[in-house]
Amino acid sequence: IQVFEGERRMTSDCNVLGKFDLNGIPPMRRGEPQIDVTFNVDANGILEVSAAEKATGKSQTITIKAEKGRLSETDIERMVKEAEEFAEQDKLQAEKVEARNSFEAYVFSLRHTLEEKGFQDKLPAEDYEALKAATAEALEWLEENTSADKGEVDARRKELEEVAFPILQKANQAAGAAEGSEAGADGAAGADGAAPPADDGPVDDGQGPTVEEVD
Repeated sequence: IQVFEGERRMTSDCNVLGKFDLNGIPPMRRGEPQIDVTFNVDANGILEVSAAEKATGKSQTITIKAEKGRLSETDIERMVKEAEEFAEQDKLQAEKVEARNSFEAYVFSLRHTLEEKGFQDKLPAEDYEALKAATAEALEWLEENTSADKGEVDARRKELEEVAFPILQKANQAAGAAEGSEAGADGAAGADGAAPPADDGPVDDGQGPTVEEVD
């Protein structure tokens, strides 16, 4: 975990205050760890930063004192002026990073889906292989095009979605059909596995109506 201060959107343009490790987290798939970070500043300007991983409860804290590694008034004024000067450039850079991170998360989500038990059985072999190849190609593109702008990233994502969407739709339909057939079979069998009796009207028990003679 790295802690920065500054007015710019990118950490490379800000001042690093400190860093610490959050240890003891077991291996997880990309995007699965959820980490809460909290900042507390006391009356003396001492900053305490805490990070906690939700699933494991593992946490770590760093304390940053006002006299160490902080910006001077001159530095603050300079950085505020730079933030105003480069506002549009920073906005474009942030949009590019957000688009890339979103696309990367989508690609890894598809890869995890492909690895799920039983997913391959829901699709024809050619569809499964097509999605697998498209996902691998997208990941390779991300690795080879680290400087691509937002427009290029969005266009490449659209290409992948055009392949993935209809295939995933097929898989969902196959899963729904399988669940529907199981539910239908359970309903026909009844609670004890036997077919429910037919309703043919009142049952005749062999005893007709009783008639009494009245004088």
